[in-house]
Amino acid sequence: MKVTDLLKKQHREVESLFARIESANGEKKIALVRELASKLAAHMRIEEEIVYPVARELDEDLTMEALEEHTVAAFELKRLADAGMGHEAADAKIKVLKELIKHHVEEEEKSMLPKLDRQLDRQENVELGEECETRFETIVASGYGGELFAVRGAPRRGRAMRLEMRARH
Repeated sequence: MKVTDLLKKQHREVESLFARIESANGEKKIALVRELASKLAAHMRIEEEIVYPVARELDEDLTMEALEEHTVAAFELKRLADAGMGHEAADAKIKVLKELIKHHVEEEEKSMLPKLDRQLDRQENVELGEECETRFETIVASGYGGELFAVRGAPRRGRAMRLEMRARH
């Protein structure tokens, strides 16, 4: 699969996860957010490690903006994880993250991916796609990103927090 097609496919998967999160609650919502965090973090990693170095040669400004958007998205994801899914602003944080990602995806698909399609020959595009797919699967399997939500549900306060801390040590 071409790298550009793989990235678009992953974009659709993330959009689908956001939609499923909006209609879920309780443990199902936490599981979906954990899956979103894992896949989003892995997707951003493969772009940063494999795709953006190539894209930077084609359009440095666009690539630098995309990297900054990744930084903001990672920050928002971490803020959501730190607050926990039980936090009163969890849904608002998810909505902000969704809007950030939506904007980022629109720009990539409108500008960056067409440039990659024009500049890479089919063989290069497919090889880059295979490299990205393998790396993505490795990152997801490692739990990267999803571990942010491994023990989070409701925010821990007072006695519950002390008991949790004691159990860790």
